[in-house]
Amino acid sequence: MAPSLLVLASTLALTTTAREITFPLIAGFQQPLTGYDSGLVPGEDISAALYAGLTTYANLPYVHCLSNSSVEPYDIAIVGAPFDTGVTARPGARFGPKGIRDGSRRISPQFSYSVYNGRNFFREWATVVDCGDAPLTFLDNTVALKQLDKTHRVISARRAANTTVAKVPRIITLGGDHTTTLPALRSTFDHWGAVSVIHFDSHLDTWDPSVLGGGLSHYAGVNHGTFLHIAHEEGLVLNSSWHAGIRAPVSNPKYDLKHDKACGFQIVRARDLDKIGTAGVIEKLRKGVEGTKVYISVDIDVLDPAFAPATGTAEVGGWTTRELLTILDGLSGAEVVGGDVVEVAPIYDNPGETTALAAAEVVHSLIGLMVDTPVKGKVSTSA
Repeated sequence: MAPSLLVLASTLALTTTAREITFPLIAGFQQPLTGYDSGLVPGEDISAALYAGLTTYANLPYVHCLSNSSVEPYDIAIVGAPFDTGVTARPGARFGPKGIRDGSRRISPQFSYSVYNGRNFFREWATVVDCGDAPLTFLDNTVALKQLDKTHRVISARRAANTTVAKVPRIITLGGDHTTTLPALRSTFDHWGAVSVIHFDSHLDTWDPSVLGGGLSHYAGVNHGTFLHIAHEEGLVLNSSWHAGIRAPVSNPKYDLKHDKACGFQIVRARDLDKIGTAGVIEKLRKGVEGTKVYISVDIDVLDPAFAPATGTAEVGGWTTRELLTILDGLSGAEVVGGDVVEVAPIYDNPGETTALAAAEVVHSLIGLMVDTPVKGKVSTSA
């Protein structure tokens, strides 16, 4: 380089002022997403940080709802049912409640205003809590289901928090295999009578226990493919019930479908959505259950395995997560008295937790439906 250029470069280096960086007065803290009203120095409130402490659904408060003493009242209770010994294919759904809670960690009551309707269902009239998991044995299905029966009776028998709106709390169950819906339907019957079931699934689940269970025993006949048959036998479901998303094969096309209709169900098949769209599906379901109390059961395998691979009996050709959420939101106004999300088996999920994230958002939608339409029920003190 020429001497004159070296002198010019040196002069510029001496006269040019570097970019001045001003740091905040207080550094070293990251404000938690949920830390709003601390009254402390910004960033120092550690009382509500996400991803810290024990995991509840959507970072909701934990309440020991099964305590023998009085507990904090609630209007909507989340309860896990870690049971998967009623499956006919891959096990693993006993870990579903934990998986769904893990998938919900990004959700928080303070940060849940919808971009679609502007509402935050956690911040309206209902107190929503997580009751933890039902204590179920994994060695005897009969005992485990009796334990789950009692869990539902105890949780639903407590007085609601906002008795001016509804006196009976409602329950959303995190499964667990689909057998766990049977105790939930027994519980809703105690307070609201028989219900219309909207059953999102790829399978019918109304099989006769003598067919699916091989007629080996009554014990074998109670499983995730027969529970709706049993619910019909017990008078828990109305003839205005619906399946949505059905696409799995049946063993006998005449008998299985005829028997399903006898159990009170009509069918929206998965590919019907291609013809009538989500609006058409919503219209069918809304008209079908109009004027009745409704229980919504969502088997995560209603979704295509591309969106929910972590399930025991996956069936290709299912709905997308967005389609399912659109249909659920379209049921606003239905008198939903209970619900569940089942058959989530986290061991088959991918590192991005695709299934767990979807299941957590479905639970969020069920909470929205319950908050949107309060339903009064008969108070029961039996436990």
